[in-house]
Amino acid sequence: MSEMTAGERATEAAQSGFSLFLRRWAANPLQMGSVVPSSPALGRRIAAQIACGPDEVVVELGAGTGAISRALLAGGLPPDRLVVVEIVPEMAQHLARSLPGVTVVQGDAFALPEALPATLHGKVGTAICGIPLVLLPLEQQRRFVAAVEAVAPGRGFLLYSYCITSPLPWRKLGLTARREAWTPLNLPPASVWRYRPAG
Repeated sequence: MSEMTAGERATEAAQSGFSLFLRRWAANPLQMGSVVPSSPALGRRIAAQIACGPDEVVVELGAGTGAISRALLAGGLPPDRLVVVEIVPEMAQHLARSLPGVTVVQGDAFALPEALPATLHGKVGTAICGIPLVLLPLEQQRRFVAAVEAVAPGRGFLLYSYCITSPLPWRKLGLTARREAWTPLNLPPASVWRYRPAG
């Protein structure tokens, strides 16, 4: 039997990821935030917004099945500069199998200082959030903002969302907000928001 090509391995990983996504969505729809995985078009929009210095990493929070992770890698981010954090053990295992060279952390994005290795604190060029924060109460949103600030002081984060307006009450959270991109080709159409600490 011949070995699979890189393209065949990617297709198999995507099919496996979609099946896993559907199972997780059926088990907990609110945790997933969407009825379908993020599209390549959205992934490209996010990849165009990242910053990553020579000694920095990109951290993706709530990586799910890895759709955005794969877009970041396709956009040129080296695998050893990408760290993905996923709380669901089954999804974290899938990511570890399907994203060779990427650091996969099975942990809680709301406890990021504990989940992320201490050597990476202060070394996060861009944090990307795929967690449906809009569905959470204000105190939980504050907890998330504080967790990111603890490991990436002053950097803020990118959040992709299916809301037409800002999904976060940014003034109440002490943030500035800017919509960086919109993609009607995602289902449902999605925006990429950049939030930074105000002042």
